[in-house]
Amino acid sequence: MVAVIETNSLTKTYGSLVAVNKLNLKVEKNTIHGFLGPNGAGKSTTIKVLIGLLKADSGSAKILGQEIGWDRPETRAHVGYMPELPKLPKHLKGTELLDIYGRMYGMTEAERAKQVPELLDVVGLGDRGTDLIGQYSKGMQQRLGLAQALLNAPELVILDEPSLGLDPVGMVEVRDLMKKLAKQGTTIFLSSHLLHEVQQVCTQVTIINRGVEVTSGSLEEISSRVEGPLKIEVEVNNLSKPILEKLEALPFVDNVSRSGKKLLIELTTRDDVRSEVSQAITNAGGVVVAMNLKGESLEDVFIDLLGTREKES
Repeated sequence: MVAVIETNSLTKTYGSLVAVNKLNLKVEKNTIHGFLGPNGAGKSTTIKVLIGLLKADSGSAKILGQEIGWDRPETRAHVGYMPELPKLPKHLKGTELLDIYGRMYGMTEAERAKQVPELLDVVGLGDRGTDLIGQYSKGMQQRLGLAQALLNAPELVILDEPSLGLDPVGMVEVRDLMKKLAKQGTTIFLSSHLLHEVQQVCTQVTIINRGVEVTSGSLEEISSRVEGPLKIEVEVNNLSKPILEKLEALPFVDNVSRSGKKLLIELTTRDDVRSEVSQAITNAGGVVVAMNLKGESLEDVFIDLLGTREKES
């Protein structure tokens, strides 16, 4: 696969603090790549190096096949970027701001006249484009920041916490937009702390901690690296002793604990055995109300991998 972002031993320090430590990152074309880590992990520093706002101390980085330099307008013209909580001039109207950014991209007047209203519609600001940005809510400013990142139809879009300030409906709209862009051939590099949102939209994930890569790969690959068995949390109507006995007799069940109508079933395997568990409950006269597999979500992976790394350091 073609890489649109590729770093080799990328390192950035602030005095004695190593913010990014020999980071090897690869983002493949036509993917939505999640970039995760706790606060202070080095995510924003990495992004600032990639877009040329900071200069690395050592190592190398390529964007769209080109080495990052201080003056690469031909490359930057194909990259859209939205910073975390973009600070936008409040005295301008939304349409005016996008028009200015369009001029900076070298877009013609006709291109700007076509793209600006289209992008405002895409991000849900079609009827507010002529309002002053100072009248926008935080979520509306976030939407406008996303619109400017999409000007000039970039090949690569880098988003730093794009869901900040958005309500649940806005989050869903942004998520759907990212999926649509990816289908159209745009690669998206998404830095976020919202693990659920990342799991909903990303095809690839890289997790870093203290500037070091912890793991990278598809969600399935990363989930398979978590140590320890899975657990199943299930809510059951008509919960009875025969149901507990049926579950405890299953060969892959290590322990069953009960809290009201809920059971926590500890497994000896990482295989998905929910259908077997559900069948055992039904055969014993119970009714499954809800069932969740714990230990395979991105949040489970994140906690497990960072915990392992902390013990090793």
